[in-house]
This record gives sequence, C-alpha cells and structure tokens, in this order.
Amino acid sequence: MKNKRNKTIVICSSASFYRKVIETEKKLKELGFKVKVPLTATKMKNTGNFKVETYKTWMERPEDYKRKAYLTRKHFIEVEKGDMVLVLNYKKNGRDGYIGGAVLMEMAIAFYLKKTIFVLNPIDESSKYKEELHGMFPIVINGDLSKIK
Repeated sequence: MKNKRNKTIVICSSASFYRKVIETEKKLKELGFKVKVPLTATKMKNTGNFKVETYKTWMERPEDYKRKAYLTRKHFIEVEKGDMVLVLNYKKNGRDGYIGGAVLMEMAIAFYLKKTIFVLNPIDESSKYKEELHGMFPIVINGDLSKIK
C-alpha cells in the first residue's frame, strides 16, 4: 500500500465548481497528496477567469465539441492513472450535492477500474442518476478531507 505522499487524487466536478476545485487542490496538497484537476480548472486558475461560458465554446459553436471530447478523454486518462477520485458536489440548479453527466462518467471509469471514489457532500437524492451513483458505493466524507485515506 502506498503511503499518502505517493497517492494521487483526481478531482472530478462540474465546471461551475472549478474555483472550489482549485481551493481543494491546495488543501489536499497540504495533506500530502498528489492532485490532478481538470485542464480547464488549471486554465481558470492561471487566467483568473472562472466564468464557465468562456470555456464551453461548443454551446455556441458545435465544431468545438472536439475540444469537449479532448478534455473528457484527457480527464479519463487522469482517472485511470490516479489512485482515487474525489467528487466535489455542491449546490447547483437548486439541488444540493449536484453530480452531472460528465462527472458520472468519470466516476464510472473509476468504478470500473476499482478506484476508491470519495464524494465530498451527500448525494442529491432527487438526482436522475441516484441508482448509478449509489451503485458505485462512493464514500461520502461530508466535507471532511481528513477522511480520505
């Protein structure tokens, strides 16, 4: 078993939570973990622009979906290489513990590869993915990063 210092956590979250992703990345590094975050989160940190619509150009320009595909595949590879996944799920669209389709896919990759899946906050029980989310047996840490082992 690797000690904490050698473990890599891959953070998965909705793009609207990327400011929190950057804050959590810092905290996890302080706890001794290696951390991987989505490419767009790093770009947001570097530019200081956390407006999601700036980056989701495919919503207006369908030819940019190739960028979305590239970002999705790139994060799947990080999930594959990492030791565990941490899902940051906050309130979005009036729902606590929001987990969308892209994060569900990342969790599915982690589940298939037998990675431990941690979820920061309780899962939204009204989620249309409730069955799939609970069926991957994530460990809900209720906001306490020290519970990640």
